Amino acid sequence: MNKPTTKTIPKFANEAQERTFWESHDPKHDSAEHLDWTKARKVTLPNLKPTTKTISLRLPQHPLIKVWLQEKLRSH
Repeated sequence: MNKPTTKTIPKFANEAQERTFWESHDPKHDSAEHLDWTKARKVTLPNLKPTTKTISLRLPQHPLIKVWLQEKLRSH
């Protein structure tokens, strides 16, 4: 059985370039083509602290209304 080959992850000049690369919908940027996920291990990061930074999240109204309705239906 042949071992699948993985593509080399490109070098990025900064975090913004890397983010753009991974966020694109180009199928060539699927992480499964760059990493062997069968070798992945679960890790624990005990020193992480939750942040309280406020964020804005823009959603189309239609899906947001569906979420609210589902939540209401589940609570009754």
